[in-house]
Amino acid sequence: MTTETSDTLREFCRHVRLRTLEMVSRAKSSHIGSTFSSVEILACLYNGILNVRPDHPTWGERDRFIMSKGHACAGLYATLALRGFFPVSRLDEFCVDGATLAGHVTHKGVPGVEVSTGALGHGLAIAVGMATGLRRQDKVARVFALLSDGECDEGSTWEAALLAGAWGLGRLTAIIDYNKIQSLGRVDEVIPLEPFADKWRSFGWTVEEIDGHDVDEILTALGTGRRAEASPACFIAHTVKGKGVSFMEDDLLWHYRSPQGEEYDRALQELQDNLV
Repeated sequence: MTTETSDTLREFCRHVRLRTLEMVSRAKSSHIGSTFSSVEILACLYNGILNVRPDHPTWGERDRFIMSKGHACAGLYATLALRGFFPVSRLDEFCVDGATLAGHVTHKGVPGVEVSTGALGHGLAIAVGMATGLRRQDKVARVFALLSDGECDEGSTWEAALLAGAWGLGRLTAIIDYNKIQSLGRVDEVIPLEPFADKWRSFGWTVEEIDGHDVDEILTALGTGRRAEASPACFIAHTVKGKGVSFMEDDLLWHYRSPQGEEYDRALQELQDNLV
C-alpha cells in the first residue's frame, strides 16, 4: 500500500471518530468505546475490501457485511454516510425519538445495512446463512461479520462457528474486535477466551491475529484473494477500547458513558489535532 493510501485511510478514520463523537454526545447515547475500537476495521472494509456500490446498495453481486456488535452502530452509520450510501446530514437523526438511525444497527430505511443487529451472538449465525445461500446460488460474493469479543461468550456464536467449519464456507470471514473489555469488566475476568485462536482453529477455521488499528495490516490480511477457499477465515483483531482519545483508551467506563461537557471538548480537541 502507498503512503498516500495509508494517510487517506487514517484521515477517513479521524472523520468517522469525529462524526461518532458528535452523534453519541448529541443523543446522550453510549458505546463510544466499542465504536472507536472498530473504526479502522470498518474504514478498511468500506475503502478497499468490500465489493459494494454506494449508489446501488442492493446490487445482487455485492459482498455482504454483518455488524454483529450492533451496539457500535454509530461507527457503521458514520462510515456508510462518509462513503456516500446516504447523506451525512442524516447522522443528526442518530438515536433520537422517531428517527431511523436507531441506537443498535437497524436496516429499515438505512441503505447499506443488510440486517438489524444488537442482540449479541446472532450476527455470525446470520452470516453463515447468507454465505450458504450465496454458495447455493453460485455467487462469488463474500460475507463478512464483525463480532465483539464479549459476544464470544454466547453459545450461539460457537454453534454458528461449528457449522461454518463443517460446511467449509470458504467465502465467510469473521473479524473479532478483541479490545479485551466487555460491558461489565475485562474479558479475562468475566469469561476468559484464551487460547482464543486455537478455539477457532479447532472448529475448522483458518485464523490470523492482526493489529486492528494498523490499516496496512488490515487491508493486507482481509484482501487476500476472492477465490473459493476450503474453510472460513477468522481474523482476531487486537484493538483498544476507546482508541483515538487518550482518556477513553482501555477504560471500561466508556462502554456506557456518554461524552458531555468538558469531556466532549477534550475528546473533540484531540481528534481535531491529531491523526489517529
